[in-house]
Amino acid sequence: MHGLNELLRALGHEPVAILCSREHAGRYGDRFEELVRDAPSDLDVVVPATRARIAPLVRAYEPDVLLCLGFPWKIPAEALAVPRSGAVNGHPSLLPRYRGPNPVAWAIRNGDEEIGFTFHRMDAELDTGAILAQAVIALDDEHTYEEFESKFVRTVGELLPMALERLESGDAGDPQDEAQASYESFFGPDYVWVDWAKSAHAIYRQVKAWRFASLAPGKRGALAELDGEVVRVLRTSLEPATGRQVECGEGVLWVTETEPA
Repeated sequence: MHGLNELLRALGHEPVAILCSREHAGRYGDRFEELVRDAPSDLDVVVPATRARIAPLVRAYEPDVLLCLGFPWKIPAEALAVPRSGAVNGHPSLLPRYRGPNPVAWAIRNGDEEIGFTFHRMDAELDTGAILAQAVIALDDEHTYEEFESKFVRTVGELLPMALERLESGDAGDPQDEAQASYESFFGPDYVWVDWAKSAHAIYRQVKAWRFASLAPGKRGALAELDGEVVRVLRTSLEPATGRQVECGEGVLWVTETEPA
């Protein structure tokens, strides 16, 4: 948050508040209290009790722009209408592909070699508004958001000035092509357990995908049985590496990091 605050100020903007949701604290990796406590000292921290409270709380600040990054609630139209120049969302995919709460994880699951980042105007639906700025981000061997962070930070830093400039000029943005659109939700129970009869590449993607999956009710993968013990597999390698070598239905996989399930 500090980096984004500094970037916005360097661009000549004046951030006034951070709005976050207590109900979905788990989405922040159980770091909600830490994020609130360590928020930039010059910003108010606003925590609405319900979706209905968002609009009046935002209205109190009379903002020009509402910038959304990873907010877990669908923001009511009444709140989106408050900022003078409009509301902008940052979504980690090449919209209109992978709308929804789990874009990076689904791209990995599907074997994509790239993801992307999009800033778009916000409208009544999720991730459907006109595009203001967009760029491709390569998917390599990252297994955590921390390993991916430098790519996201660099891309956001490049795109956000363009998006805000278009917004403030009254540019309507580029409509999304609905013929190319896809929506993906949370992973289901069918993807929780590792099936060693599948190919090594498929299991490698499954393990990586779960590291990027948004928190949701139910069991989290990738669960597997190894040496008679159920564990959660956190990292694997398709190349020889220190760890447990497993013969898969097609190919060999090295399990290099696990934790108790």
